[in-house]
Amino acid sequence: MSKLWQSAAEAVQEVIHDGAIIAVGGFGLSGNPNDLIEAVRDSGATDLTIVSNNMGVDGKGLGILLENHQVKRVLASYVGENKLFAQQFLSGELDVEFVPQGTLAERLRAGGAGIAGFYTKTGVGTPVAEGKELHDFEGETYLLERGIVADLALVHAYRADAVGNLIYRHSARNFNPNVATAGRVTIVEAEEILPDGEFLDPNLIVTPGIFVQRLVQAEDREKIIEQRTVRPRVAAGA
Repeated sequence: MSKLWQSAAEAVQEVIHDGAIIAVGGFGLSGNPNDLIEAVRDSGATDLTIVSNNMGVDGKGLGILLENHQVKRVLASYVGENKLFAQQFLSGELDVEFVPQGTLAERLRAGGAGIAGFYTKTGVGTPVAEGKELHDFEGETYLLERGIVADLALVHAYRADAVGNLIYRHSARNFNPNVATAGRVTIVEAEEILPDGEFLDPNLIVTPGIFVQRLVQAEDREKIIEQRTVRPRVAAGA
């Protein structure tokens, strides 16, 4: 059975539902599966739980789901670039669980590897540990974090083959590989999909195709830069 779908909308529509837990790749606006995020918005699904490093910015990335009031709960490690997020959180519309960045990556990796939970020192003695099981190992206190398994995982890849093997490009790799393994259904948008019968070099594959259920061609769009920082131009010989 082919994993290739005609559009992001079709790939998402058949599997999304109200109350779904959705893990989304990306870091800031780098490596966001924008076509798939827009498909989720257009599906009209509500009461969603989003698991992602951050919630984009106002009007971009996952921020468009906040604008549409489709998100009920968020698990994220950083949300400082989104004013609407802050408004919805402070008003009580949005339930938020802040997760240390490394812990979030490991919770996704653990979920994808079939690991129910793990102990970490990160967060001990802070609000992160509230309500979580603590255990001492060799005189040090650790807290139990649960692996994350999402109903849907949305991923952006640089290149894919028809069976769903994936590679990523530079900083757009970020959370995408961990997210790809953590979904019961993983949907990938790829910038380039090799013709049927051609395969990625096995030595370069980051995400094996066994984790991928659906694959769509990503739209050609301008890559958004969240914050551009450059040094002043210096004249030659100065």
